[in-house]
Amino acid sequence: MSTRTESGGEDPAIESRDQLVALFASGEKPPEKWKIGTEHEKFVYSLKDHHAPSYEEEGGIQSLLCGLTRYGWKPVFEGETVIALSGPDGTISLEPAGQLELSGAPLDNLHQTCAETGRHLEQVKHVGDLLGVGFLGLGMWPDKTREELPIMPKGRYGIMLRHMPRVGTMGLDMMLRTCTIQVNLDYCSEAMMAKMFRTSLALQPLATALFANSPFTEGKPNGFLSYRSHIWSDTDPARTGMLPFVFEDGFGYERYADYALDVPMYFVYRDGRYIDAAGQSFRDFLRGELPALPGEKPRLSDWSDHLSTAFPEVRLKTFLEMRGADGGPWNRICALPAFWVGLLYDGAALDAAWDVVKGWTMEERQALRDSVPRLALDAPIPGGRKLRDIARQIVEISSAGLTARNRLNGSGDNETGYLDALQEIVSTGKVPAQRLLDHYHGAWKGDLSRIYEEESF
Repeated sequence: MSTRTESGGEDPAIESRDQLVALFASGEKPPEKWKIGTEHEKFVYSLKDHHAPSYEEEGGIQSLLCGLTRYGWKPVFEGETVIALSGPDGTISLEPAGQLELSGAPLDNLHQTCAETGRHLEQVKHVGDLLGVGFLGLGMWPDKTREELPIMPKGRYGIMLRHMPRVGTMGLDMMLRTCTIQVNLDYCSEAMMAKMFRTSLALQPLATALFANSPFTEGKPNGFLSYRSHIWSDTDPARTGMLPFVFEDGFGYERYADYALDVPMYFVYRDGRYIDAAGQSFRDFLRGELPALPGEKPRLSDWSDHLSTAFPEVRLKTFLEMRGADGGPWNRICALPAFWVGLLYDGAALDAAWDVVKGWTMEERQALRDSVPRLALDAPIPGGRKLRDIARQIVEISSAGLTARNRLNGSGDNETGYLDALQEIVSTGKVPAQRLLDHYHGAWKGDLSRIYEEESF
């Protein structure tokens, strides 16, 4: 989740709805300036007994953040508390239960993305070794109850933790027990944004299937392959889901702004603190009638903050965020941006990918989204087929898109190698969660503690 900092820059008051829409238009960039931003989260655990360390304990999360400053990372404070780090490789931040996230810098190509990820993992592993903590690449804590997990000292999380049980049964699980990989991509126009949004939203269940990596809950199989994805189905229906309006004629910046205005608020950030506005309306805020701040109207930063509290499968800010994948190891952290860059950053690949899914009805798209967490590549798709029947085709379209980009590293290799992890999955037909279940029922003999030695970074 986003880490709020005081920018010190211009933060104009919002005088009209046009300013809300203009924020999306401000993200437009010509294709030659498109960047790739990759985010990934990982679980932090004690090497001694596998507990999730608190912020304050010796060798805990605060110590981890402070230890990473040796690599040039600068502390970001909320009050007097260090809650994030900033540096040339982006931002290191904390999820609610201490999951550690790298929100990478906007980069030109996937070679840079994977080098950035490699630097980050090398740094955290070195500091972790000194502190006695390890890092686990999964989509969900395999063995922890909510009650066993710490809460990080960030103001927005307190508000969200209070609000989540009012609107769904699994919001606290989303906050405390899950990890994801995301990629943020650019667009050049409103029409291109709409085309990218539709294509990536229709194919988001395929990404969920390919990256499914959360088959355990509290020490035993949970009956799902991506339980993380299932959790989103009952987190908060007002701010999650497949957004049917994206596929309607005329979809663009204004329609997304209308959607975001109807997403209930969480908070307003003022003078270094979070003010609880959970369940209140940004439309009332525009009229100066927000109960949490009567008589005050929003600033542009308030709108940016609010956009970060909507959690659909694909999200629009000044870029598009792909949000469907479980957390996983280094090669899949590289594979997710490769998958989406190949599909969305080449015109021919984008057309080909949309051709595969454009005939699906909204009901069929939703049915696929609902079945993928349990079935992954065996989920049914229109025409009496299964998702696996198009998985190889879509990955090959992505590979062709990366080939056409022709971004080479120092050895003359293009970016297609970063799809190798997905090529193996579509070749074998076995997603990561199924491999974990094979280990659990086989070599591990039901001993889930083995996951720490085999799935850690």
